[in-house]
Amino acid sequence: MPAPPPVTARTPIRRAVRCSGWLCGYAAALLAANILTASFGMVPVGFGQRATAGTLLAGVALMIRNVLQDQLGRTGVVAAVLAGSLLSALIAAPGLALASAAAVAVAELADTALYTPLRRHGWARAVLPATMLGALLDSVVFLSLAGLPVWAAVPGQMVGKGWAIAVPILLALPGRTPHLGIWAARSRRAVHNRVTR
Repeated sequence: MPAPPPVTARTPIRRAVRCSGWLCGYAAALLAANILTASFGMVPVGFGQRATAGTLLAGVALMIRNVLQDQLGRTGVVAAVLAGSLLSALIAAPGLALASAAAVAVAELADTALYTPLRRHGWARAVLPATMLGALLDSVVFLSLAGLPVWAAVPGQMVGKGWAIAVPILLALPGRTPHLGIWAARSRRAVHNRVTR
């Protein structure tokens, strides 16, 4: 009888590397969003709208949060969100620290709450409504606490974040890029394994 194949730690190591990469990407998106907003203020985002310069990367952070939930589970992603809120408070301009931290916490936790029950029905069906809800709350909370005009600025904020939300969803649709197709399949397997345990 042939000997059983050796047990290796390759898969856990690869998963840890992937999770670390996504966590670094999440932190980098939050950092860059704050730096861009402080440095450039309002910028054009299309359709005649303007938004804070970090808006697009705030949308990227919301998208990465969904990936992190598939990789880390709900508890892990809540810890990442709270850490992201603290990071935002530390790196934001002094007058925007509270607004930035509160916006990240409220938006990302709302995204988590909606994404969790919808994820069983497929990645795209979960990520679109959850991320749009997070994007709206992020805009309203940030603008309100920062003392900026809310409803006059929300359309531009949603357009900017919409670019960050729409492009990955379109790329991840069946038949698009093989790399994202493989990633989506891995995410589905991770969720299935977590649900059936």
